[in-house]
Amino acid sequence: MKVMSIKNILKCLFLFLFIKMGGQNVLSTQEAVELALEFNHGIKIAKNNVEIADNNADILNSEFLPRITGNAGATYNRDNTDAEFSNGNSTSLNGAESSRYNSSINVNYTLFDGLGRQYNYKILKEEKQLSELDARETIENTILQLFTVYYNVAQLSENSRSLEETLNISKDRLTRAEYQFAYGQTTKLGVLNAQVDINNDSINVINANNRLINSKRDLNVVLGNAISNTFEVDTLITFVMQLNKTELLEKMKSNNVTLLQLEKNLLISEYNIKSWRSDYLPTLGLTGSYGWNKNNNNAASFLLVSTSTGLSGGINLSWNLFDGGSTITRVKNAKINLENQQLQKEQIILNIERDFNNAWDDYQNKLTIYNIQEENILTSKNNFDRTQEKFRLGQVTSIEFRQAQLNLLLSKLSRNQAKYDAKLAELFVLQLSGEILNVSF
Repeated sequence: MKVMSIKNILKCLFLFLFIKMGGQNVLSTQEAVELALEFNHGIKIAKNNVEIADNNADILNSEFLPRITGNAGATYNRDNTDAEFSNGNSTSLNGAESSRYNSSINVNYTLFDGLGRQYNYKILKEEKQLSELDARETIENTILQLFTVYYNVAQLSENSRSLEETLNISKDRLTRAEYQFAYGQTTKLGVLNAQVDINNDSINVINANNRLINSKRDLNVVLGNAISNTFEVDTLITFVMQLNKTELLEKMKSNNVTLLQLEKNLLISEYNIKSWRSDYLPTLGLTGSYGWNKNNNNAASFLLVSTSTGLSGGINLSWNLFDGGSTITRVKNAKINLENQQLQKEQIILNIERDFNNAWDDYQNKLTIYNIQEENILTSKNNFDRTQEKFRLGQVTSIEFRQAQLNLLLSKLSRNQAKYDAKLAELFVLQLSGEILNVSF
């Protein structure tokens, strides 16, 4: 039995405590990534595919090893035989019995097959590395999906708090309006307006909380259902500072997973062409066997019993001089397919560079919008505070107060949207440049 490492023990302990404590803990981004890497079903499948490719690339699947087979058999005969010998004697046998037994071990080994198996083995090695790139692509996409849902939960959490704050303000306004109506300082209309606004704010809170619960379920699906739905997320956003567009663009050209997959597919296609060219060359093989044979003959035979054992070996040469042109056709088509892949690579490079430039500009724009929204929050808060004070002094109407209240709420919701949009735009830039798995979450 393998002893669990300290790292695995701590991970299991963390998961146990998190699941037990539920909502008492805040699920950080780093913890969410660790849970996704451990429990996400798509990532598990990708890891299994890597293991399959690793098995395929083993020497046992390379055709470099000999083939050994064992054979054994037995036959029994009961015949009626009329026999006439060369000396003129004759005999007649009824129910004459005879039997034969044999066993052998045979070895076949290909010495040379036109280098086909060498290139096939290289193809298996490259396909293993390609499966690792496929797994990396799955992990990158899953991480981006994870943060899309995670930050949606974070945004909805902040939205819910802002809506609850608005509801509390409306409740205070209703209380004040009821006091003012009781002392004859306002009409019943002010109370009714406040009650209508409370109802609207309550509906907004209920809808926001429902969206938040659904979004948490979505996040738990990405995490492989590793935790309960009673958890909170971290709403503190930190941006990766000092991102350099030129450096990221160079990293994209050398580290983007799509481009790396194209390179592997091109190399596999080149090996395929060389493998098919091996059909032009002869195949040279060795054969060997060790066998045992025993015959129990009937009375009509010259030999009553014969037994033989022995070794045999040989060498064989096979050369397909002309197969009707199928090999020539396969090689020609493989070359055209390789050319198509090279053209496809050039097109994809152009597309990825375009996507990167678009993503970079989108990130810069959203970051600027977020900063503007942060400033707008201060302006809206200052405006609301002043309006609230004047409302208490009776210098503004309830309609003006409500408008200032809604302006503040809209500023908060817009700021939340801008904040998480900017962060997701940053992550998309990092994914295109192949750096999303190299940053600290």
